[in-house]
Amino acid sequence: MASATPRIRFRDQQIEMAHGAGGKASRRLIEGLFAPILFDSPSEPLGDAAHLSIDGARIAITADSFVVSPLSFPGGSIGELAVNGTVNDLAVSGARAEALVVTFVLEAGLSTQVLEAEVSAMGRAARAAGVTIAGGDTKVVEHGKADSMYITTAGVGRPIPGLQCSARSARPGDAILLSGPIGDHGITILLARGELDLEADLRSDTRPVLEMVEAVARVAGTAVRWMRDPTRGGVATALNEFARDAGLGVYLFEDRIPVRDEVRGACELLGLDPLHIANEGQFLAVVARAQADAALDALQQSPGGSGARKIGEVREQPACAVLASTPYGGTRIVDMLVGDPLPRIC
Repeated sequence: MASATPRIRFRDQQIEMAHGAGGKASRRLIEGLFAPILFDSPSEPLGDAAHLSIDGARIAITADSFVVSPLSFPGGSIGELAVNGTVNDLAVSGARAEALVVTFVLEAGLSTQVLEAEVSAMGRAARAAGVTIAGGDTKVVEHGKADSMYITTAGVGRPIPGLQCSARSARPGDAILLSGPIGDHGITILLARGELDLEADLRSDTRPVLEMVEAVARVAGTAVRWMRDPTRGGVATALNEFARDAGLGVYLFEDRIPVRDEVRGACELLGLDPLHIANEGQFLAVVARAQADAALDALQQSPGGSGARKIGEVREQPACAVLASTPYGGTRIVDMLVGDPLPRIC
């Protein structure tokens, strides 16, 4: 059973960039300010999407905002990212996206050619993901007020039969699966800004993960305890949130975590941990031990899942913490992201 967690209090005097980075500051803001005011004691830990019952019909709903800079980067762009990110938040909550509504906040002076390119990218991504753009809104702000373009989305989905994901259902011995290499998106964005004197053939991993999620669901069903796409704050932050919500510990086999050489080299140069770098096309799943091998095989056989690995396991202790084995035979504590090393990545 998950242990009761103390209420987080928000005492910060002003909003900083770190509050949007997906780490400790973001959690303080959400759980210490937004949640106590807006929510009526949620029965489940806060996640990427909410599941509701309306007149007996079950739906899932999510919302997201995208503020990436530059707007276009190797492997994707803000329009594509907005669709994939929303579809993925629904997928890892156990739902298939059916429709999106989209809001564009445009900066005066934005080239219409750039805008058309992003709308086209969004349309292509929506068709590839099998989701309908059902409507939206547009606002224009003064030049210099919106970093060219912001996009906000809301997505509605249909629950995937057989999936009942909740961190509180996790048990010691459960396996932790990862769908593929980490850090590609965050480091690609950094390189695209020209802020790092490093040449690398690297592309963002932005893509929909629904097909991989459904492959795992077909073979594991209710044995899938929890899922998350590790975007802002990376794998480390997602697993720390899981450990806290489950009231259990996470143990990572660090040598099994797939990281491309280009990502590892950039992180070493900058003093960053790949576990903290954002991803836009990967997901984590906690699966009961008895079904873990079958789930991993299904994931590896699904399109885009060949790089999937079992990277760790759930343990009883240390409760609410993440540990990782080191190459030298020891362990290290893997904390949530602190600060904001890579702003405007998603």
